[in-house]
Amino acid sequence: MSDESKPAAAPAEAAAAAPETAKPTGSALPEVEIARLTDEIVAGLKTVYDPEIPADIYELGLIYKIDISDERGVTIDMTLTTPNCPAAQDLPVMVENAVSSVPGVGQTKVNIVWDPPWDPSRMSDEARTVLNMW
Repeated sequence: MSDESKPAAAPAEAAAAAPETAKPTGSALPEVEIARLTDEIVAGLKTVYDPEIPADIYELGLIYKIDISDERGVTIDMTLTTPNCPAAQDLPVMVENAVSSVPGVGQTKVNIVWDPPWDPSRMSDEARTVLNMW
């Protein structure tokens, strides 16, 4: 698979880790369709909030990878802020529902991963502002 790489990192304190977006080499889907799906998937992810944190999971840096297959299936690798997260059962279902609702998306699968572990450096400036974490 070829990856659309993460943007170059800014200074460590201000840089949020952007999720990796991958698609198969020689994909049957045109680049413009991959871009549209990616934008709409990200918009869907931004509607999902951790019930205990007033910032969406995308801006919190909980999404590690978005993989779109030729069949329009989407696999999301995500983490949680802690293994003991009270929303551990709900968040993956919320993510699956948000991504599945994007027009043109096929089967959606959400994987919870713990490597690398989440830490506050993965948050975007938007999340830092909302949480007053400067």
